[in-house]
Amino acid sequence: MIHPTSRVLVSDLREHVGKSVSVSGWVNTLRLQSKIQFVVVRDHTGMAQVTHRRGGAGDVVEAELERLTTESAVRITGRVVDNPIVKLGGLEIIPESVEILNPAETPLPIDEHTGLEQRLDWRFLDVRRRLSARSLFAVQTTLEQGMREYAYAQGCTEMHTPKLMGTASESGAEVFKLGYFDRHAYLAQSPQFFKQMAIAAGIDRVFEVGPVFRAEPSFTSRHATEFTGVDVELAWISNVEDVMAFEEQMLAHALAKVADAHGEAIREVFGVEVTVPSTPFPRITMAEAQEILRAGGWNPEGGKEDLDPEGERGIAAHIRRETGHEFVFVTDYPAGIRPFYHMRPAGRPDLTCSFDLLWKGLEITTGAQREHRYDVLLQQAAEKDMDTGPMQDYLNTFRYGCPPHGGLGMGLSRVLMVLLGLDSIREAGFLFRGPNRLTP
Repeated sequence: MIHPTSRVLVSDLREHVGKSVSVSGWVNTLRLQSKIQFVVVRDHTGMAQVTHRRGGAGDVVEAELERLTTESAVRITGRVVDNPIVKLGGLEIIPESVEILNPAETPLPIDEHTGLEQRLDWRFLDVRRRLSARSLFAVQTTLEQGMREYAYAQGCTEMHTPKLMGTASESGAEVFKLGYFDRHAYLAQSPQFFKQMAIAAGIDRVFEVGPVFRAEPSFTSRHATEFTGVDVELAWISNVEDVMAFEEQMLAHALAKVADAHGEAIREVFGVEVTVPSTPFPRITMAEAQEILRAGGWNPEGGKEDLDPEGERGIAAHIRRETGHEFVFVTDYPAGIRPFYHMRPAGRPDLTCSFDLLWKGLEITTGAQREHRYDVLLQQAAEKDMDTGPMQDYLNTFRYGCPPHGGLGMGLSRVLMVLLGLDSIREAGFLFRGPNRLTP
C-alpha cells in the first residue's frame, strides 16, 4: 500500500488524478449504505468525497469507515479518480487506508439550526462547520493587509502601545479597573494618548492594530467590551481634512484588495457585492445632518446633540440617494459631546475639528485634529470641570514643542460587519466579549 509522505489539500486534488494521496480533515457527512460507504471529508480549502465499496469480513477500510462520526478528525489515504457524477469537483477518493486521528463525540452540541448564543458557546465548532464563519477570517486578513500596505506606503510606523494604564482615561468612565500588585490599573479604552506621545516623540505617522477595552453595559448588535481597533495618528497636518483624506484612501485601497481577492466568494457565501468606494467620500456637517433629519421627522429622545442609530441610518440613506455613495463623513461635532483634547475651529469654540465616518448607516470611525497647545488644552479641560492632576504625564507631552496632529480610531469588527452584511458584531470576530460573555 502506498503511503504518501505529505498532506494534499482538497483544493489541489485535481492535480493528483490517478495518484495516491493523503488527505487530512474532518468528517463532514456520512452515508454508510449496505453496499457502498460514502464519506465527505472537509479541510479548510474544500470538501472531497471518499467512496468505498464494502468488501465484507476482513475489510479493514470498511471497518474504520464504520467507526467514523461526524466531525471526527481523520487522515485518509487513497487514489484520486475522475467521476463526473460527483458534485464535489467531479472527483472522488478510493480509500486505501483510514486513520481516525481523533473521534468526535456524538451527538454534536450544535447543528445548522442552533441559535447564535449557543453557537458562540461552541465557537470552535461553529467556525469549523460554517463556510461563512471561516471566510470571515480570510477577508479580515486581506482587509488588514490592505490597510497596513497603505499605511506603510504613506510613511507610517507601526506601534504597539500599552494596554495597561496607571490612571483612567480623561473621563474616568467606561474603563475596566483591575488589581495591579499593590495598586490599581485600568485597561486602555484607546491608544489615543500613547499615539499622541509617539507624535511628540518625533515619530511622524503612527499606525496600530490592537485590542481596545470598553466597559459599556451595552447589549446592542454593534457593541463589544473588547474589540480590535485600527488607529492612526498623523503629525504636521494642516487641518482635520488631512486625516479624513488619509482614511478614505486607506479604505479604498483595502476594499479594492478585498474585492480582488474575495469578491466572488463574498457574493456567493454572504450574498453581498463588495463596492470599491470612489474618493473623496461625501462630507456633511453635524448641523446640516440634523437639519435634514429633523425635516424628515427625526426627533431623538431628549433632543440629543449627537446622532442616534436611527439618525446615522437616516443620514446615510440620504447621502446614498443624493450621491450614490455608501460612505459619509459627519463633521463639526459640538464641543459638548467631544473630548477636551479635540481642537476647536477658530472663532467657533462651540464646535470641534472632528468627524465620524458612517458606512451604510453604521459608525465605523471617530477622528479629529487634536489640540496640541498646552495652555488651550488646560483651558478646555477646565471648561469640562476635569481634574488634570492624574493626566499630567499626558499633558507634559504638549509642553515641549508638540506639532499639530490628528488621527482616527476605527473598529475592525464593525468594518467587517458592514462589509459582509452580518446582523451582529458577535459574528464579526473569533471569540466575542460582551457584558454577559467572558467565555469561551
